[in-house]
Amino acid sequence: MPVRSRALPRSFFARDSRVLAPELLNKVLVRRPIGEPAGEATVPLLAARIVEVEAYCGAEDAGSHAYRGQTARNATMFGPAGHLYVYFTYGMHWCANAVAGEPGTASAVLLRAAAPLEGLDVMRARRPKARRDRDLLSGPAKLCAAFGITGALDAADLTKGELRILDDGTPPPAVPLVTTRIGLAAGKGDEHPWRFGVSADPNLSR
Repeated sequence: MPVRSRALPRSFFARDSRVLAPELLNKVLVRRPIGEPAGEATVPLLAARIVEVEAYCGAEDAGSHAYRGQTARNATMFGPAGHLYVYFTYGMHWCANAVAGEPGTASAVLLRAAAPLEGLDVMRARRPKARRDRDLLSGPAKLCAAFGITGALDAADLTKGELRILDDGTPPPAVPLVTTRIGLAAGKGDEHPWRFGVSADPNLSR
């Protein structure tokens, strides 16, 4: 990654999730140990370029965890933008979202897939079933597994700390892939075209 990469400010996230989602494409998700300065990490830096996301829109979105209001599970979605909302699904997987919008709106963007950039040996060790590097982060649960993201990181601040989203100067695609979201039941938000991706990227979820 270019040396001049910068963390995205909170104001970047404080927008409607449908506006934020395509703007997150080609940004870089990074993880490093807390308190270790750049260049001195004893654990390899993990970095990946975000290539697929989905927007979720709180009370107006039947596909959102926040559709029926605030609970202990989804409380982070109702908080300030720029934090990480992490949830457990199917009794076995973690998934991660960037909280968007204003506090109380419960707007968020699911990080669906990314292209690995740095720390591939760590990612491969955490994802031994991945046959190719393009399979390491090609889905929201895979991404969390490779980055070691669990419920312990729910509410983590993406603008500072060990897990951040950076801008390295690579713009989002001028014409992103736009489709309906994946894995939602019929009539439960599956009709909305709120999935965005980098067209033809080999790391997109299957």
